[in-house]
Amino acid sequence: MTEPALSPIPPLDLTDAEETQKSYIDFYYDEPGSMPGTLAIPEHAHPSVLRLIDYRVDSVQETRLNAPEACTQFLDTESVTWVDVQGLGSEEILQRLGQVFGLHPLVLEDVVNVPQRPKVEEYDEHLLIIARMVFPGTQGAGFTSEQVSFILGKRYLLTVQEEPELDCFEHVRKRIRASKGCIRREQADYLMYSLLDAIIDGFFPVLEDYGERLEALEDEVVERPTRQTLEKIHAIRRELLALRRAVWPQRDALNALIRDANHLVSREVRVYLRDCYDHAVQVLDMVETYRELASSLMEVYLSSVSNRMNEVMKFLTVVSSIFIPLTFIAGVYGMNFNPDKSPWNMPELDWYWGYPLALLLMAVVAAGLTTYFWRKGWFEHSSSPDKP
Repeated sequence: MTEPALSPIPPLDLTDAEETQKSYIDFYYDEPGSMPGTLAIPEHAHPSVLRLIDYRVDSVQETRLNAPEACTQFLDTESVTWVDVQGLGSEEILQRLGQVFGLHPLVLEDVVNVPQRPKVEEYDEHLLIIARMVFPGTQGAGFTSEQVSFILGKRYLLTVQEEPELDCFEHVRKRIRASKGCIRREQADYLMYSLLDAIIDGFFPVLEDYGERLEALEDEVVERPTRQTLEKIHAIRRELLALRRAVWPQRDALNALIRDANHLVSREVRVYLRDCYDHAVQVLDMVETYRELASSLMEVYLSSVSNRMNEVMKFLTVVSSIFIPLTFIAGVYGMNFNPDKSPWNMPELDWYWGYPLALLLMAVVAAGLTTYFWRKGWFEHSSSPDKP
């Protein structure tokens, strides 16, 4: 028998991870009228890399496959085989992989034509699960979303990821290598559960970042609301909506795995899936809570801006009210009627202390009005028009 083409797994290059991350989902569609099963390879997709982990209770083998046919020898054994395809850029490799595993053309279409709505579909010899995997944005905002496809067979699990740079499965790989827990004693359906659980748990760091951003926005909205604050609120609302679209159907898919009996998923694993479903519900509740908080921040922003404008108008009104009588006095004495023509024509213009007395009158009026407004409480929160 000819030995399959195997080679050691090289370390992943993570230098371009920031360049490949995206906060929103890019959509790719088949051309109208295309045949069912047509593969629409995404533009700029990474070349497909095949990584295999074959394990049983007492041993584990981890390799990189140079050809899809190399995994055939592992599929006929009593061990559990996990084939992880990273990248969707090699249509030939994906087609050959479909032949090796006997995949339906529509399965390959769902796997390649991303993004698909998270779902579960049953076929004769395998089970298809579509899920979305998210990661926190490396620039302090947003998140990265990636589709992951699971094809579950009797003793194998085939996973297909969009990109090789970002992955939340490393903890599961370490558990397999170290034989930690019961994963090496269980079948492929337990491996599928472990990976799905890792995907759901990956939502929590993202939500933690959103919680910190919303807390900072809340302080900013109350203390110093600006136009940039409004843009931040709009951005975080759009991102939370995209996050909700990722986790909502994923919860329904997990519920379908639990509810619908399938010979590939044992009753014991469905018990574990219920815990995974609870985590998905918790994630969804947190997303809804954050969305409501973001909506309330918009209302607080509008209220803060309105209150700030009211304080400014209040301050200007107080100042204007003080200067109106002073303007009246200055206007009266600015008419300059000749007192020599009539004793009623402003005799104050000939007084020795006429000008100081006019200024004193203005000061007394201003002080009186200021005292009156202060007793009325109009100066409360109006001493500084720049702060609400």
